[in-house]
Amino acid sequence: MNDSPRKLRVGVVFGGRSGEHEVSLLSAASVIRALDRERFEPVPIGIAKDGRWLAGPSALRVLRDAARLPAAGAMAALAAGCRGAGGRPPEASVVALLPDPTREGALASAGGGGLDELEGLSRLDVVFPVLHGPFGEDGTVQGLFELAGLPYVGAGVLGSALGMDKIAMKDVFRAHGLPVVSYLAVTRSEWERDPGAARNRIQARLRFPLFVKPANLGSSVAVTKVRSIEDLDAAMDLASHYDRRLVVEEAAMNAREIECSVLGNDDPVASVPGEVIPSREFYDYAAKYLDDGSALIIPADLPSGVAAEVQDLAVRAFRALDVAGMARVDFFVGRDDHRVTVNELNTIPGFTSISMYPKLWEASGVAYTDLITRLIELALERHKDRRRSRTTYDLPGETGD
Repeated sequence: MNDSPRKLRVGVVFGGRSGEHEVSLLSAASVIRALDRERFEPVPIGIAKDGRWLAGPSALRVLRDAARLPAAGAMAALAAGCRGAGGRPPEASVVALLPDPTREGALASAGGGGLDELEGLSRLDVVFPVLHGPFGEDGTVQGLFELAGLPYVGAGVLGSALGMDKIAMKDVFRAHGLPVVSYLAVTRSEWERDPGAARNRIQARLRFPLFVKPANLGSSVAVTKVRSIEDLDAAMDLASHYDRRLVVEEAAMNAREIECSVLGNDDPVASVPGEVIPSREFYDYAAKYLDDGSALIIPADLPSGVAAEVQDLAVRAFRALDVAGMARVDFFVGRDDHRVTVNELNTIPGFTSISMYPKLWEASGVAYTDLITRLIELALERHKDRRRSRTTYDLPGETGD
């Protein structure tokens, strides 16, 4: 008789309808390789670029193909796909996560061909989404898991949505008294309807140089540094290809790029800070994924008081957005005055074994496999706590009290 506890089935969800699709493949392959096989059984679940959900052999094929590519090759393929105006997101096949009448969590397909490989996934114990960008990191998939009653790693619907939208995120940071650079929100329709008025508003409120970004995208896709008004139109046009909300913000001058990882639920803790030294003028997409020259310095060479301030602000940012599980918080730190500014928070940061989030925890004493295990434990803890909340309201006199 085997008395060993049953392994938990961990659905690792990757890919997605996002400009960061290939980044997600590399993260997922790394997570699956490092998962503690004594405790967990990985179940790869892919989301194709056209929105189809893949499991079984199809999902494994995608991961194997990604693993065979050098990192730079995979990222180059993504960069090629990000050039130009792009098209509208394709229609996705419908996959519904529904409660199983015999078990709390179930995964069942509804409609659409090619989904028969999802058979047998109804016994998932927890989901580990390794999705970057829209339709994965923005609360959409998290809402699906909530409806299914499935525990999942990372932030919930609200924290994910706030962490994805750079405008909403900065609004919340500012409301909580966190230091941020000056910024403006511009909608795509506003820019297309009257670019002159938008241009005048930007000039009146912000000082060059500026950064123009899609509000809901990561990995520095379609981010442009704008040095003068003559460069603004091209940057706005590029960003508007990827989102209907654009953020225009002042550049942090003469500043270092510092990052800090956060781990936990209601009592989060921060890692040691690290520094990114980009191979280019700023940490753009090419510097992150295509060049070999960017360096990660862990721990960052900061005065102890500044390092402590970064860690404190990282935890405050985590709590301000009601994030859970994990987040990487990015900062600017002045080279001369050591002034700390919060740049942004990432709810599903890059998760390969050499990505900044796990490397920072490794330097803080938490090994990669142990970090994955802790995140799964946090997901189960948070799910258990959510189940304590009542979903029905008994009117006075109906409870028998």
